[in-house]
Amino acid sequence: MIIKNGRVFQEDGTFAEKDLYIEGKRFVSTKEEVTDQEVIDAKGMMVLPGLVDVHSHGAAGHDFSDGDVEGLKEILRYEKAHGITSYCPTSMTLPKDDLLKIFGTIEAIKDEPEAEVIAGVNMEGPFIDPIKKGAQAEENIVAPNAEFFRACNAASGGKIRLVTLAPNMPGSLEFIKEVSDEVMVSIGHTTADYDTALAAMKAGAHHVTHLYNAMPPFAHRNPGVIGAAFDDPKCRMELICDGYHIHGAVVRATFSMMGSERMVLISDSMMATGMPNGTYSLGGQAVWMKDGKATLTDGETIAGSATNLYDCMRKAVSFDIPLTDAIFAATRNPAQSIGIYDEVGSIAPGKKAHVLLVDDELNLKQVIM
Repeated sequence: MIIKNGRVFQEDGTFAEKDLYIEGKRFVSTKEEVTDQEVIDAKGMMVLPGLVDVHSHGAAGHDFSDGDVEGLKEILRYEKAHGITSYCPTSMTLPKDDLLKIFGTIEAIKDEPEAEVIAGVNMEGPFIDPIKKGAQAEENIVAPNAEFFRACNAASGGKIRLVTLAPNMPGSLEFIKEVSDEVMVSIGHTTADYDTALAAMKAGAHHVTHLYNAMPPFAHRNPGVIGAAFDDPKCRMELICDGYHIHGAVVRATFSMMGSERMVLISDSMMATGMPNGTYSLGGQAVWMKDGKATLTDGETIAGSATNLYDCMRKAVSFDIPLTDAIFAATRNPAQSIGIYDEVGSIAPGKKAHVLLVDDELNLKQVIM
């Protein structure tokens, strides 16, 4: 396949009008390497890498934590259609036996065409702080346990790329030191102070789960997890940019303060994404979604988002985040954080040919993969 005349987003953040060559679902360097001579004319459009969502619970009326193979396929089809070509289904705080079944669905569909969208799995909980549980179920919270994690990872076929923990809980530092060579440990759902969070980062936890949400605020005498993340140059931080979780001014300030190369846009989407207003569930808990905002039945506790990553990227641009920074935060940065940038996250020879054709108003016109 040859994609002609588009403005291709480069690894240095510039756009260049050039032709792209694809052979065997990979980018190649020259036209001579292409056997399939299908031509797609991208004149007048931007050509972007497929997006990488490392934190999403569900969409299209389905939740990964349902442990339903057909439901997972529906989620993956929805994500691909909306420009998310690398996706990490994300679990909730649930009993171990339930998690083993849920992670087993990844192995169950590994030979199905939908599975090409799966870039890994995100294990959010159950190693979290009850005080900052958010929409997680407190009765299922347990202390960090390496063997628990490894059993879940084995059930997924070794696909877990992220695991969240609260570093103030007993055994957290030992857990980080034991598994940080196997998985990216992410700090989240925690009341940890600055010193505790920084100690966890020095031990190997270089990712933060939905920055600002489910953690203490960034205060001038108590900088907490947010201040520690600023001081760890290896740390990348998730932002839910749906317009509900974080104010636009804070999104702008965070990109500026932390550095755009460390920001990771996520959807944190749940099953109501792409669905009409109504009652849904998240990890077995009832959630009410109205006009894109999802809350528990108390009407106050935000319960994931009802927005996909592509729309979060567009929302970031509407908050005056430069287009280049927003694209990197939805492609390169998440891919680097979970160790898959050699395969996806940019347009370069040898990488998977995940391509989005987008007009100047950021309307998604075509997904190629």
